[in-house]
Amino acid sequence: MLDTIHDMSTKPSIVKGTRDFLPDTMAKRNYIFDTIKASFQKYGFLPIETPSMEKTDTLLGKYGEEGDRLIFRILSNGDQLKKADTNALADENLPRFANSISDKALRYDLTVPFARFVVQNQNDLSFPFKRFQIQPVWRADRPQRGRYREFYQCDADVVGSDSLVYEIELVQIFDEVLTNLQLTDFSIKINNRKILSGIAEVCGEEENIVPITVAIDKLDKIGKEGVIKELVNRGISEDAIQKIDPLFSLNGSNTEKLNSLKDFLADSEIGLKGIEELEYVINEASDLGLEKAKLEFEVTLARGLNYYTGAIFEVSANNVQIGSICGGGRYDDLTALFGLKGMSGVGISFGADRIYDVLEELDLFPKSATISTKVLFINFGEAEQKQSMIYAKQLREAGISCEVYPSSAKMKKQMKYGNDRSIPYVVMIGSDELESGKITYKNMESGEQQTAELQSLITKLS
Repeated sequence: MLDTIHDMSTKPSIVKGTRDFLPDTMAKRNYIFDTIKASFQKYGFLPIETPSMEKTDTLLGKYGEEGDRLIFRILSNGDQLKKADTNALADENLPRFANSISDKALRYDLTVPFARFVVQNQNDLSFPFKRFQIQPVWRADRPQRGRYREFYQCDADVVGSDSLVYEIELVQIFDEVLTNLQLTDFSIKINNRKILSGIAEVCGEEENIVPITVAIDKLDKIGKEGVIKELVNRGISEDAIQKIDPLFSLNGSNTEKLNSLKDFLADSEIGLKGIEELEYVINEASDLGLEKAKLEFEVTLARGLNYYTGAIFEVSANNVQIGSICGGGRYDDLTALFGLKGMSGVGISFGADRIYDVLEELDLFPKSATISTKVLFINFGEAEQKQSMIYAKQLREAGISCEVYPSSAKMKKQMKYGNDRSIPYVVMIGSDELESGKITYKNMESGEQQTAELQSLITKLS
């Protein structure tokens, strides 16, 4: 008895930063996934999957300091734990101790595992290799609105070509997917890592490219003063900070901003190369019908990840405060980390969870996204149920989803079930319908009711 009381008082709960998804939510999520997948496939991307867990050394050191801290490690079990380096713990060398008790981790993103996948399966792939992947990733982040510890990424990447054609296609995919999701007010911010390298070079701080980019990437979160303070804390010289200063207030059209930057980077070959690449992508995308207003050059955009070497993308919804909803970039050296050199890649990622929150806030989900069952057969008794099952089979064969209520409960209860599930049509087969071989069906939204052949309903719903 005491055990029972204890069990009742312990309410079940889930880990912070994770969520349960009810059927309506899943239907909306699948609408997002299906829309993204349709565009990926239209552009020739092929589906793959990789394991949820990777070896720790596959992931560590690929995302910068901050990323490494957010990797969820998996504790070794059984006899493996006996190999724990207790001396490292006594010496307060926590990274070494952690490595001794954990050689696996949950994946932090889909890109690094994809690089490992390419290297491992290179003999079975045709290059350029275009893949898409829709799977969950995990980050030991502080949960907040739009930021979860477990979330899905929807990635498309091309490896094996350094052609800027792919940057243009990926910008088109951003535009197509978000437009198909009825999200019209968004910005695609674009930069190039070569420009950031050029800025570090002009400032005489080439070796500090990573701390500089990590700091300036936070401009929209901590403001100019916050960025300057972080640059000082990271050991960037006063002279370099003064040189960078004008970039924080760069404004005007894309062309005006890039022209200003050409003067700034006049002595940097790599910086000018970045501008050239950027101009090409912006102009070509515009020629293919993408509004120039949607493509915005942002010199402080860095995305804080070490592996980008060329174009960098970030997409945000302009009328919702939620942060970026998509991102990506080019990473020439990523597969070299796993021993395969000269394999350039570029990719993008849709943040499905944030896109969901944006569509929900702006009420952009179509009603059809949540309708799973189109027809409910009301159950009036044994003979009526048998005939309903026959008709239901015919509807399903015609590709129409339907259900037969499982018992001859009160009509009010059956209709409530149909309303709760937002089922648009109800079919009633009583003694008259059994005799005539027809059905009576009701449109639950308009209240309109008619008696007709089953084929009439199939034609209407097909």
